[in-house]
Amino acid sequence: MINKIVTALIFTIILGSILYGIENMKLKYTKAESNKTQESKIESIKIESVNDYNTSIVPQKMSVEEKKQRFRDLVIPAVLKVYADLENQYDETKRAVDAGNTDAKIEKLMQFYSAKNPQDLLTCMKPHARSVAIAQAAMESSWATSRFTTEANNLFGVWSFNKDEPRVAAAEKRGTTTIYVKKYSSIESSIQDYYKVLATRKIYAAFRAVKMKSNDPYKLVKKLDKYSERGSEYGKELASMIKYNRFYKFD
Repeated sequence: MINKIVTALIFTIILGSILYGIENMKLKYTKAESNKTQESKIESIKIESVNDYNTSIVPQKMSVEEKKQRFRDLVIPAVLKVYADLENQYDETKRAVDAGNTDAKIEKLMQFYSAKNPQDLLTCMKPHARSVAIAQAAMESSWATSRFTTEANNLFGVWSFNKDEPRVAAAEKRGTTTIYVKKYSSIESSIQDYYKVLATRKIYAAFRAVKMKSNDPYKLVKKLDKYSERGSEYGKELASMIKYNRFYKFD
């Protein structure tokens, strides 16, 4: 009799534990589903709020992540579009050059890029890694919050030496000389001109040589020491930014 009672008691305890476990699993599943739903709502709100972003208005009291998200929404799509356009133009031109077709269109492109010959033109036209452009835009524009960005759509701090073109003055002078930066009509225009700067200026010849051999951003940034007064440290900072923010995934 006692054995039967003990057996029944044990069975009751085991059954109770099983039922408790099932209920606990249901509760966890419900919470997980609730969290997913909440995350989905947050994501949809984030996507909708992106449409309000523009370069001239920088929201107040943004967290670091909010600032980066604003940059990603404003700048990265433009970089990807410019890159795609340049890549298509390069591929089309390469086919023509490889076939020996140096027509008026090729001649016009050679003038635009100040190229010495068709092969030099291809070196100028080939777009470099997207991640490098994105990292430089982030660094030079302070994540699209700098005055040059908000007032001139100038992401890369490109200087102006032509008084007849749209431009804005820098806040500080170099001795007695006023420094000006170009003013662009759009973020996309700024990115297009940045690619042209690296494609045409003599000081970036070593950068272009590496670009033709490799799309590795960590190799490319080492050749951007002439872009900044920080010299070789500038390339190291860009490499760190690419790695930390995973910009390499755009390559």
